Formats: sequence, C-alpha cells, structure tokens
Amino acid sequence: MTHAELWERHKAVMPDWLALYYEEPIEIVQGSGRRVTDGEGNSYLDFFAGILTNAIGYDIAEISDAVREQLSSGIAHTSTVYLIRKQIELAEQIAELSGIENAKVFFANSGTEANEAALLLATQNRRSNQVLAMRNSYHGRAFGTVAITGNRGWSASSLSPVNVQYLQGAYHYRSPFKNLPDADYIKVCVEDLRNVIETTTAGDVACLIAEPIQGVGGFASPPDGLYGAFKEVLDEYGILFISDEVQTGWGRTGEHFWGIQAHGVVPDAMTFAKGLGNGFAIGGVVAKPELMDSIKANSLSTFGGNPISTSAAKATIDYLLDHDLQANAAKRGAQLADGLRGIAEEFPELADVRGKGLMLATEIVDPADNTPDAATTARLQQETKNRGLLIGKGGLYGNVLRMAPPMTLTEEETTEALEILRDSFNTLR
Repeated sequence: MTHAELWERHKAVMPDWLALYYEEPIEIVQGSGRRVTDGEGNSYLDFFAGILTNAIGYDIAEISDAVREQLSSGIAHTSTVYLIRKQIELAEQIAELSGIENAKVFFANSGTEANEAALLLATQNRRSNQVLAMRNSYHGRAFGTVAITGNRGWSASSLSPVNVQYLQGAYHYRSPFKNLPDADYIKVCVEDLRNVIETTTAGDVACLIAEPIQGVGGFASPPDGLYGAFKEVLDEYGILFISDEVQTGWGRTGEHFWGIQAHGVVPDAMTFAKGLGNGFAIGGVVAKPELMDSIKANSLSTFGGNPISTSAAKATIDYLLDHDLQANAAKRGAQLADGLRGIAEEFPELADVRGKGLMLATEIVDPADNTPDAATTARLQQETKNRGLLIGKGGLYGNVLRMAPPMTLTEEETTEALEILRDSFNTLR
C-alpha cells in the first residue's frame, strides 16, 4: 500500500485536527540507531525522534531486552492497586536524580497527564485555582493543560478549570524587551511577574508552571537565571513552582540533567515524559512529599507506571547514565549549533539559532522586515525530507525548524545533517 492510499484511509477515520507533517505524509516502518525507513523504502536520518521521545534511538538492545524479559513473565499489566517492582525501582532512581529532598513520584502515561496531575496537586495544596503560566507555552492537549497553554495555535478551547495569568520572558527573540542585556531583561520580567500577582490575582496563587525551554513554542529559551529570579518572588507569596521537563529532561540540554538547573533553582515539582520511555508511553510527576501527598481522596492509575513501560524506562535511564549521553548531547549540540550559525551567515532567512544541547531550533523570517515566514519554513522542512533528513516544525507563527535527534547522535551524522540543511537552504536562491 502506498503512502497516498494510507493517507486516504487516515483522513476517512481520523480527526481533521490531527496534524501531519509534509505535503505527502509518510509512514515510518523500521528503524535502527538514528535512521528510519518509510513504507515506500526511503531512508532518513531522524532529527526529531518522535517529538524528542526516541531519546536513545531505534532498536536498542538493552531496552528491547528489558521489555522482552518483562513480557516473558506473562505480566504486561497489573495496575497500581498492586506493587510493581520496576515502578518502585524507577521511582527511586528519578527521586534521587531530581534533587528534590525526600521526593515522591507519580507515574502517568504522557506529558499531558503529568501536567494535569501537577495542576491537581498544586491547586489542591494551595486551595486555589489561580495559576501562572508563560506566554508562548504549551503543556498538553487535555482540558486543564490547554487552559495553561499560552499559544493560540494550540489553544483548542477558551473554557478553563483554572484562572490563568500569563507572564513575559520565555520567548526572548520576539519579546518587547529583547534589546535589553540579560540582567536587565530578567529584572523587567521579574517586575512584570510581581505586577501580575499584585494586579490580576487574589494573591493566593497556586503555582507557576513553566518549560525551561519551550517545546512547541519553537525551543524558545529565556536567559539563564530567569526562573531562579522568579522563584524568589514566588517564595514571597508561597506560590509553588512546577518545571515542565517533558522535553528538557534526561540530559538533552547537554549542560544539565534537568533544564531548570540552568536557572539555579530546585522546583517544588517537575513533570516528565517523552524521552524517558524511548518510545514507550510513560510520564509522571516528581515532587516534594508534602505536595505529592496533598491529595486526600482515593486515586490510582490503571496504566500509569505499568510493568512494560517502567521496564523500558528503567533501561533507558540506565543506558543514558552508563553512556554519559548528556555529555554527548553537549558535544554534538555544540557542533550542530556552530554549523547552523554558519548557515545563518550565508542565509538571512535563518534569523535565530537557539536552544541547548540536542534541542536546537532556527527561526525563519522574511529578511526584508524580519516577519515570521511560515511558508519558507514548510518548504525547508520538505526539502530536508526530500534529501533524507527529518526535522520538526513549530513556534507561535509556524516559522521555526526544530531539531532534537536521539542523544546517541554521532559526529559523522551531525556533519551529514548540516550538509543536507545547507543544501536545502540553497534551494531558496
């Protein structure tokens, strides 16, 4: 069956709002290392990794073996009404890695579920439905997480279970304060935070939730230290701070294991998902014990933290640590960023290179007036695909190319990707 035929079947039974990449969508049917093959036999170097989820890559023996071992027991599922050994072992490891004192962990099935759980914890703990979030943010596609998403392109409903106020600072490139030095930029954003609390809330705000680097928002990155400065103000009011590490966790940023560590602060809670399972569905929250234990009603998770996903996740973390993939993300990320900046010197359409480690993006603009150019962005994404490289797309205006390959990426593969990117930009001339 061709991709075109499969696409027709997709359109007949799947929602219109379920986004697909490319003029002619493709099916991925096989993978090894950092490469995948589509249903028509075309091979690609994968630089988006299932939206940052295949953090180790494809066909990794250690992860596959862990899953097979669990399956060989005949137990794929029991639910959290029973003890689950791998779940406990994984929770112990994440709690220790979190840096949160005496942390506790709750497992879910996705980043959306993780952020929903964190919102429930914070609002219950503070007995308030008031929440602070960042402009240009994205936290999931459920009712509560859509409500705290500060990006119109992903805000499916104006209805909300929480009262949300949005803050300045995360999207530096198009901020009204972008021309300020970093220290002054942070100062102005902190003043905005204090003003928002004092003028638009009743004071007893539950939490601030923020991505250290905004994912769907186009890997927008505030200056290091912004959230540390925010935390000082939040502490004055007793407001909790939740770091959404769904895309920035597990060493992907290179310089730190958690993205928030760049800001010199330990949050009250962190949410996680994506790369933890290397393709298996898992997410969760790690939090201070007094916050995690705020829920007094009965609860459980039927599928969250199941034996299969936690076995895969435990093997993934062990592989990450054993092979020091955080260090590799730093090295290959620096190589990729340098190459992208070199392309930017030749092509004014590439206006901004941002992100950290193997979480990098380029903002594409019309050089005449620096306005976002979504059409050229889509064209470049298609051109890279035609040449054997898969990259992501995003940003508030749909004009950002996102690159987040598996953290096992090699020097040779990075060079290959940069050559494809340069060739793709050459088509603009």
